[in-house]
Amino acid sequence: MNSVDLSQYDNSWYNPGGFFKRTLWYFTNIIFFINPLNPSSGIKKKLLKLFGAKIEKGVVIKPGVNIKYPWKLSIGENTWIGENVWIDNLDNVRIGKNCCLSQGVLILCGNHDYKKPTFDLIIGTIIFEDGVWIGAQSTVTLNSICKSHSVLATQSVLSGTMDAYSIYRGNPATKTRDRVIN
Repeated sequence: MNSVDLSQYDNSWYNPGGFFKRTLWYFTNIIFFINPLNPSSGIKKKLLKLFGAKIEKGVVIKPGVNIKYPWKLSIGENTWIGENVWIDNLDNVRIGKNCCLSQGVLILCGNHDYKKPTFDLIIGTIIFEDGVWIGAQSTVTLNSICKSHSVLATQSVLSGTMDAYSIYRGNPATKTRDRVIN
């Protein structure tokens, strides 16, 4: 039986941005985003745009948000990002208009191949179409697509695709019913 050998781990193929850019973002993220003492969405949006994010009007970013690489992030208008959301976007994350990522949501674009002894890095995009709501403390993993106006219930885990106007819950998340908006 083979075993994992992390001394052989090599993700040199992965280049998310230059060292200076990543280092500058690291400290900006700590001071203005993760730090709960900055409640201003305006300052956060300007900084995200400065680092290459695509941010539309009306976006609200609450305190304690952690964003890995803003240059891999797109947020549509009137979207809310709740307290302590972690957008670990090793790959592109596209969030549509009028979406809500509730408190403590984890957006994880990376994982490791547990079948390989070298524990290779795996990355993939995540897409939230318009009107999506991700419930508090839920997790969305790489290569997931949340179709228009779908809902992921609190503390659920999504690895895949949610149908439009549908509500999902659990680990793994499964469809429980249709979403009807009156």
